[in-house]
Amino acid sequence: MKPVYIALGSNLNTPIDQLNAALKAISQLPHTQLVKSSSFYQSKPLGPQDQPDYVNAVAYLQTVLPAHTLLEYLQQIENTQGRVRLRRWGERTLDLDILLYDKDVIQTTSLTIPHYDMHNREFVIVPLFEIAPTLVLPNGIKLAELAQQFESHQMKVVNSKAII
Repeated sequence: MKPVYIALGSNLNTPIDQLNAALKAISQLPHTQLVKSSSFYQSKPLGPQDQPDYVNAVAYLQTVLPAHTLLEYLQQIENTQGRVRLRRWGERTLDLDILLYDKDVIQTTSLTIPHYDMHNREFVIVPLFEIAPTLVLPNGIKLAELAQQFESHQMKVVNSKAII
């Protein structure tokens, strides 16, 4: 089984419900075990500011699925929950991104692991640090070092326990 971290985000159609439904769907993927998930954090949008705040979380799972197969399953979950891509960094019912897949570094047209900009996103680093404080990234950087830059984040915990 390979350790995998998935970022979850939503800002449409009751985001907390969207994240809980996504976690439930992830927990039912074949050959995959959802181990734990972070608290849910409310954050300002990364892109256009004319959209609702996001609710974000990170899930830790273990799987034997290849990374590209896992990506296909995650995109199916997004589509099932009504994901429509209208604009870059725009509003969405659900966004699921593979942050880390074991210690693998993957660079293809459809998948980049580690996630290309995760180190700059408090809505990724803070929940990831919550569930994996001793994690070391494939490039050797300790997650604890990255988390220091977000110690005074302004995100609000909106749901401390995921309902799966």
